[in-house]
Amino acid sequence: MKNQLVEVQERINPYIHRTPVLTSKLLNEIAGCELFFKCENFQRMGAFKMRGAVNAIMQLTDEQKQKGVVTHSSGNFAQALALAAKSLGIAAYVVMPSTAPTVKKNAVKGYGGIVVECAPTNEAREAYSNRLVAEKGLTFIHPSNDLNVILGQGTAAMELLEDYPDISCIYTPVGGGGLVAGTILAAENFSKKVKVVGAEPALVDDAYRSLVSNKIETHDNKPTIADGLKTQLGDVNFPIIKKGIDHIVLVEEDEIIEAMRLIWERMKIVIEPSSAVAFAGLLKEKGTLKNQKVGIILSGGNVDVQKLPF
Repeated sequence: MKNQLVEVQERINPYIHRTPVLTSKLLNEIAGCELFFKCENFQRMGAFKMRGAVNAIMQLTDEQKQKGVVTHSSGNFAQALALAAKSLGIAAYVVMPSTAPTVKKNAVKGYGGIVVECAPTNEAREAYSNRLVAEKGLTFIHPSNDLNVILGQGTAAMELLEDYPDISCIYTPVGGGGLVAGTILAAENFSKKVKVVGAEPALVDDAYRSLVSNKIETHDNKPTIADGLKTQLGDVNFPIIKKGIDHIVLVEEDEIIEAMRLIWERMKIVIEPSSAVAFAGLLKEKGTLKNQKVGIILSGGNVDVQKLPF
């Protein structure tokens, strides 16, 4: 798997940015530990998902590339697939819930993606995607439950560990599970000691409950400010997560907003609410991390600035 991750990194490098790792003395003081923020908000299309989208598309056959691809996404993977497909010269259809932020729908269209809107349920997303596969011969690429996508997402943590091999823990948000699963694979193959901790909104706590019940749970689609995490684990990433994650911490809406505000104010960078969930989880557990070196993956910065929560 280590060689596989290296190959993925080499394959996608021409199409992605190697994002910076930023630090903040003030946030270190607040958290009581030394923080290293892997800034995937500076990635192409504004989120880590560009990594997995490019890798998955590059693994397709010539015939599949000629017909095009389809996915369903509330926003970031939608943009990632559209831009990755445009970069590689193939067509991309994206099934998006009608409730997805307008800024994300417009971005998908701006990258050349063909947006198909559906009701805001997992069932509707899957039904529309399946119809496009059947009608147009498209290849479906899942945003988080596809090993090629997961390996691509894992290159963010791989880069972080290359730059800072002595960190003891990496916090990452948990939605569909692609980022956290990829982070786990990177940690297992490029570090002997680093632990991976997931952070999840308490209103959509299906991953947390899945670890407890030992089976994939669903959530009842409660509205959370972290709209990008309203997805669920799959049969490809759940075994990786179950085996390799240290634990998942649940965070409340006000904790997510406060973490987002701190990063905007103190680091002077734009992150979206889903991205703030990892920092919110760390702040909730800061008493257990005293004087440690801790990585945090800031997953994206695609936020509607007309609708900021502060």
